[in-house]
Amino acid sequence: MSFDIPEACTLPTAERPLRLAEFDDLFATAVRRVESVSATHARMYLTGPAGLTATVRDLTARETECCSFFAFTTHPEQATDGEAVLLDVEVPAAHADVLASLTQRASAVWSAPT
Repeated sequence: MSFDIPEACTLPTAERPLRLAEFDDLFATAVRRVESVSATHARMYLTGPAGLTATVRDLTARETECCSFFAFTTHPEQATDGEAVLLDVEVPAAHADVLASLTQRASAVWSAPT
């Protein structure tokens, strides 16, 4: 599955596959549910080991540096073991297709058989 990276992204082309791999790893190991709130707002529920919140914040901060149209908000939540994070992802209407691609990627990676 490809992820369309818009022209507004300033991440060097050579680094884009590496960033996608980071998101894929996060999606495959931590995403438990993906919700489309609207065309411009999605929610991802993540659980994982201690340090998950820091990992999510680091990755989303780096993504915002190159794709400033993304607004990521992390909400740490209670977890019985490890950490849980609610991640809100919002974009302007002009980038709704990018958000749709991201949520489809998260859903596909998360739900893929292992």
